[in-house]
Amino acid sequence: MDTVGRLLSVLDGQLGAAVWFPYVLLGVGVFFTIYLGVPQVRYFARAWGVLFGRHSRSDAEGDTSHFQALSTALSGTVGTGNLGGVALAIFLGGPAALFWMWATAFVGMTTKFVEVTISHKYRVKDDQGRIAGGPMYFMERGLPALRLGGRAWRFGKGLAVFFAVATVLSAIGSGNMPQSNNMASGLLTSFGVPMWVSGLVLATVLFLVIVGGIKRIAAVAGTVVPFMGVLYAFGALAVLISNHEAVLPSFLGVFRDAFTGSAASGGFLGAAFAYAFNRGVNRGLFSNEAGQGSAPIAHAAARADEPVSEGMVSILEPFIDTLVICSLTGLVILCSGVWTEKFETRFQSADTEFLAGVYTDTDPADVAVLFGHLNGIDEGVREASGSYRVEAGRLVGADITVLHNRSVAEGVRFEADGEPYTGAVRIEDGRLETDVTLQGRSLLHSVPLTAEAFKRSFLGEYGQYGVTLGLVLFAFTTAVAWSYYGDRAMTYLFGTRSLMPYRLVYVAAFFLATVMDTSLVWKLSAVTLALMALPNLLGIMLLRREMKEAIAAYWERFR
Repeated sequence: MDTVGRLLSVLDGQLGAAVWFPYVLLGVGVFFTIYLGVPQVRYFARAWGVLFGRHSRSDAEGDTSHFQALSTALSGTVGTGNLGGVALAIFLGGPAALFWMWATAFVGMTTKFVEVTISHKYRVKDDQGRIAGGPMYFMERGLPALRLGGRAWRFGKGLAVFFAVATVLSAIGSGNMPQSNNMASGLLTSFGVPMWVSGLVLATVLFLVIVGGIKRIAAVAGTVVPFMGVLYAFGALAVLISNHEAVLPSFLGVFRDAFTGSAASGGFLGAAFAYAFNRGVNRGLFSNEAGQGSAPIAHAAARADEPVSEGMVSILEPFIDTLVICSLTGLVILCSGVWTEKFETRFQSADTEFLAGVYTDTDPADVAVLFGHLNGIDEGVREASGSYRVEAGRLVGADITVLHNRSVAEGVRFEADGEPYTGAVRIEDGRLETDVTLQGRSLLHSVPLTAEAFKRSFLGEYGQYGVTLGLVLFAFTTAVAWSYYGDRAMTYLFGTRSLMPYRLVYVAAFFLATVMDTSLVWKLSAVTLALMALPNLLGIMLLRREMKEAIAAYWERFR
């Protein structure tokens, strides 16, 4: 698994975590924001009207209402990205990362407007009479052929196939596995439920929902999404009220650090601007999925004669998902202060590194060195290698610093079968090779960090149960929605006969992810996300003129 983790890290480094990826993502959103005259502001009020039935016909062709389509798309975006993803962004980039999540959401409102409008225009019916839509259909039907060497090359068809394959991979790697992993982790932490038990029960329920197709999925989403949103907001407001004196400083800190990076604070060793920017944009995309091409698949099923009107409804998704829900999560984590504190935790190998020499996070000189190491600036830090003695769970006579979760770990204990380990351990290039587990105090990330933040209110320990329940609802509905995205991609690639085999694989992956390394799942989701976003962004850029013409024609018909 370590080898797989390193491979995914390399791929992520060339794709989603690469320097150029955030600029491509934001650049497309900024371009369309200017090109279309800031539609996320101009059409914001109208989007609410369309959502609740104005400016549209109830007898229009489609499988779902505007509200159900939005709920389905929101159930696909409001998931662990809102709980674990925001916490991961702050853990990696500090307060500055939250600013770039907001920026991604604002321009993402336009990106989503464009991709949904174009996808709705080119939707079709499958051989069972159900609506099938999404970027793969506008790529094949809308993009012109290229002439190379005197022959017409079906560029759109090739791009559509690539996108559909990436959608299936992303459905499993982004919309499925991180959700079940975080659900099982939350249930284990809060209620002591074994992760495999959670996985088995939830996988069974998931299968019962997704076999019903879009109508059952939309019905579940339309019921659960509003309820879980209100529940989560109540828990978040409890923390903000209890820590009201820290809310304004935390909010201002997001803007203060936005263009400088986040300085070291407590156990947090700081993050450079480039790192905070990249992680904020990356997690912002994972949260609201603007530009990824997933939401257009859900919106394609909406009953609407006007593709532009459905595109307007989609403007609300990044607003609700990131600018409201993610902001609540981010402010809860920042004002509670848990993002700089160390907690007792079991170490995961992918997040653990052994360094030669002794460093502390209380010495400014050591902090500067470790900051450079974690942000790829300073190469002076050496990774430990060799055989070392452990007695009663503690390293003996070794000048080694253990980093876990990008922090200097404290009280590190080696254990085997739940008991303190005595014997030799082998460390190679900073990685532990001996089959033992590590326990100690370090920073937290993802859902465990959010759960700790929700304890810092008048709800006390009960706050974490609200996070766990919200996590289960958020993550489960995300997995349900993403099953449909992969469902439509499989229909495009292989026809409706492939749906049952796909659904069985999807449910199996959902179960297996509950017993996998959390960090490995997040890395897999980052890679598949980028593979899906890039062809979609290219496709909508090539159809930019068609988008502007569609808006002009819509307003002409409306007048």
